[in-house]
Amino acid sequence: MTNSEIATYIDHTLLKPVATWEQICELCDEAVKYNTASVCIPPCYIKRVKDKYGDGLKIATVIGFPLGYETTATKAEETAVALDDGADEIDMVINITDVKNGQYDLVEEEIASLKTICGDKILKVIVETCYLTEDEKIAMCKAVTNAKADYIKTSTGFGTAGATLEDVKLFKQHIGPNVKIKAAGGIRTKEDMQAYIEAGVSRIGCSSTKVLFE
Repeated sequence: MTNSEIATYIDHTLLKPVATWEQICELCDEAVKYNTASVCIPPCYIKRVKDKYGDGLKIATVIGFPLGYETTATKAEETAVALDDGADEIDMVINITDVKNGQYDLVEEEIASLKTICGDKILKVIVETCYLTEDEKIAMCKAVTNAKADYIKTSTGFGTAGATLEDVKLFKQHIGPNVKIKAAGGIRTKEDMQAYIEAGVSRIGCSSTKVLFE
């Protein structure tokens, strides 16, 4: 794949808690220049980015980030506000405590409720694989599929570990045909990006897009 082709898979990301407006604008300018799939930014910046860049840039944001244990009502309100502010894609964090309690039905219900709010906008579901057993990962594949979300996503990038090719392969075996895969966390080189694309991911969460063009 060419570097430009790889860039089209990337959600160009800046989610640091100290991210400044100047840094967000730099991120967005790079996304436009490199033709990335989207920018993934904190919710507080959505409206300002939408006002500045209009429809020339796809905006993704995060909900229930990074720990996921907000109530469903809180996540629903976050999602509605983000979409109203101009977000095109939502990356939500599941309630990992529900997973650990074996309440997979509650996770599925929460995902489904947010997908209803998103409508035809893309919903990606972050399952934070570093905290899950293999059985729990498989259960989350089923929950994401049943709830009709668009993507299952490996990681926030803020947990104890990020994406692995092994998890991508596991997802491929257990997700439904309409669910895509996003890998995020620790993917920093062209070789990494290409390996994940070849493994079957449709999106990569990455803050290192510039390595493709330097």
